Amino acid sequence: MFAAEGARVVLGDVLDADGEAVAAEIGTAARYVHLDVSKESDWEAAIAAAEAMGPLTTLVNNAGILQFRAIVDTSLDDYLGVVMVNQVGTFLGMRAAIGPMTRAGGGSIVNISSIDGIGSKNGLVSYSSTKGAVRSMTKTAALELGHLGIRVNSVHPGGVWTPMIGDVPAEQFDMGHRHLPLQRASRPEEIATMVCFLASDEASYCTGAEFVVDGGWLAGDINPFLPGAPPQ
Repeated sequence: MFAAEGARVVLGDVLDADGEAVAAEIGTAARYVHLDVSKESDWEAAIAAAEAMGPLTTLVNNAGILQFRAIVDTSLDDYLGVVMVNQVGTFLGMRAAIGPMTRAGGGSIVNISSIDGIGSKNGLVSYSSTKGAVRSMTKTAALELGHLGIRVNSVHPGGVWTPMIGDVPAEQFDMGHRHLPLQRASRPEEIATMVCFLASDEASYCTGAEFVVDGGWLAGDINPFLPGAPPQ
């Protein structure tokens, strides 16, 4: 979506074959680099690759992992494994982008949090705590970087049909979201649209804010026994 809008993009991941394939599919506007977001040296290389393509004006911190475990069953290694990717990775990415974006005259950082960074669910102690941290770090960064012309916002998706949720058909995944006002899960493109907006000049007065894209999940619960409920 960014490339279609005229951007040159650097894709980072630890799945090298998949990353190279996506970059090749996008074409000459894209380049893939190996990026373990928990490693400072990998961030340095990724930022250098981006600056080689032109001024760095946008960073999307999208790397994330998810595990479902009760607190009593979560080991310290389990917990810290999620922290290193979701929380530390976001911190390192923001920090690495400050210098290049300052040289570019400003920019936009978009951190992907979750509705579970605002509320939570049982079984998500590691995931929710990291997504809550991303929400808070975003606000701190917005306060510190605004004078440099760098805007920082967080995006909070609800259920999104991606490989993160496993090998589940879209229709089946949608069935698990019938309780939402829109009665389905979202598709990646619907989240990307919000991210693209926040990166653009159209969002020039948006910083330190939370942008929820959840199909109405956080609006409340539909009570089928009260007036106004959709037909069963």
